Amino acid sequence: MMIFYRTVLIYFVLLLVMRLMGKREIGQLSAFDFVVAIVIAEVAALPMLQPEIPLLRGLLPLVTLVVLEIAFSYAALYNRRFRCLMCGEPQLVIRDGQILHREMRRARYNLDDLLSQLREKGYPDPAEVMCAVLENSGRLSVVPRGENKPVTRGDLGLEGGTAGLPCILVADGEVLERDLAVAGLDRAWLESELKRRGLNLPQVFLASLSPDGRLFVSSREGFDRGAAKKNEMT
Repeated sequence: MMIFYRTVLIYFVLLLVMRLMGKREIGQLSAFDFVVAIVIAEVAALPMLQPEIPLLRGLLPLVTLVVLEIAFSYAALYNRRFRCLMCGEPQLVIRDGQILHREMRRARYNLDDLLSQLREKGYPDPAEVMCAVLENSGRLSVVPRGENKPVTRGDLGLEGGTAGLPCILVADGEVLERDLAVAGLDRAWLESELKRRGLNLPQVFLASLSPDGRLFVSSREGFDRGAAKKNEMT
């Protein structure tokens, strides 16, 4: 029973620790961040599996690692040289359509990896690429040649339309009152729109309002109201 309580406590401590470490994705962690994450996992396991270790003694290394992580993060935030030392710098591997094999050797980045990531980006032929940068996270950023860039509305002389994020009004049958108010709408309007589609709130999985005022409604699975009305956007 003691192991259970210690495990629950350390679990919540780890959640707090990871929250304090920030919102970066795993693939974007620096070498220091990655090492800290591995060490935290090892350190956290000891007090959970060995009850003879005092809990405070087991948590102290975790706190120390978090303090170091936050300190290094702030140092990297305000000091570019330190940031480059800890995180590295992006490397140009294709410039003006030419593959820079010396830069690839410096990064220990082979040709098969380059071609694979180019294909993932939708450019199977390196001749279509003007520049490519190997980012610190290991991802490849690609700038295609002008003639290979996707056509935009501006290229066709069309208006850009309304841009922005949709406003989520209903999530899993629950009305998000705050977002509804931000959109300048009320619950009565929402229920009226849903009723017009033959739905009530518990039957709605997601309802969102686009920046141009279109309402998107997706019903829960298993609620059959016709294929034509399952996902409506008006």
